[in-house]
Amino acid sequence: MTGPAISVNLNKGQADMSKTSWIRRSGLGLAALAGFILPAAAGTLDTVKQRGTLQCGVSEGVASFSEQDAQGNWRGFDVDFCRAVAAAVLGDAGKVAFTPLSASQRFDALKGGKVDLLARNSTWTLGREAELGLAFAGITYHDGQGFLAKRSLKVDTALSLDKAKICVEAGTTTQLNLADFFKANSMTYEEKVYPSAAEAFAAFESGQCDALTRDQSALHGDRLRLAKPAEAIVLPDVISKEPLGPVVRSDDFPWFTLVKWVNFALVNAEEIGVSSTNLDEALKSTKPDVRRFVGAEGGFGKALGLDADWAVRAVKAGGNYAEIYERNLGTGSKLGIPRGLNQLWSMGGVLYAPPLR
Repeated sequence: MTGPAISVNLNKGQADMSKTSWIRRSGLGLAALAGFILPAAAGTLDTVKQRGTLQCGVSEGVASFSEQDAQGNWRGFDVDFCRAVAAAVLGDAGKVAFTPLSASQRFDALKGGKVDLLARNSTWTLGREAELGLAFAGITYHDGQGFLAKRSLKVDTALSLDKAKICVEAGTTTQLNLADFFKANSMTYEEKVYPSAAEAFAAFESGQCDALTRDQSALHGDRLRLAKPAEAIVLPDVISKEPLGPVVRSDDFPWFTLVKWVNFALVNAEEIGVSSTNLDEALKSTKPDVRRFVGAEGGFGKALGLDADWAVRAVKAGGNYAEIYERNLGTGSKLGIPRGLNQLWSMGGVLYAPPLR
């Protein structure tokens, strides 16, 4: 049987005292309560918009990825990605400042807020995400480590480099992969370590090493920089997986999502046939996937904190993925690297982006 209801009336003073007691019992002071209603700190997107410029970290000079021309203008595959992000966010591909960073500087510069985005031939690894507090926004280039060797060695494979002197940049996955390769194949080598890629290249060029090891994409450019390119050869062996992509801090998920989808947008643009040369036609298209891409349907720009035409602006900045690749790295460029793994999944490669829908 339920007992009679008991009614308790509290006057205003008693009620206020009750609230105060609850706060004290919960270990919460007024200052702590205020913390729950203070506006959140500005995210990277808001910071970039307020500044009016994207701060992008790039390499100190990797041929056709990020390098300065005779007039001091930055050019290259990674540079074009930075410009695509700037165009998507700020509406102007020119509103980006480039900060050249060495391998030892790059991640600290990103974590410390010196740059908003790192597009610098950096390999996506577990350690870099889990231990450094970083997040890779997809893969823009599927690479692999190789060797540039002097033809005078008369070798045609990396397995013939036993007892060779190898130049390598310090503090990189390249150095770790080098050790793994020689150990796995029961070979020995003399490691010649240099603090920067430029110094490692200079040592190789001056004859201090028999071979230089880096990502194969970079080695093709290094060979062309030699006084006598014909006297060196990029060996065919690929000794590692080097998935290269843009990096952001892991504590800003909206910014990570935005950079990731600019990456995906460039790939999707190629797949659905949208390029820098047919954007006017794309804006008039009745195809559902194209209408979503140009912002006529879906409202995805708003979800990213951007204007509806963000993806159109990204492509207008320098083209879709194919245009950016061919201009900087492809068979018509000075490097002449075939698409290979970096071809669309539908054309025999592994390049694949989630749908924009």
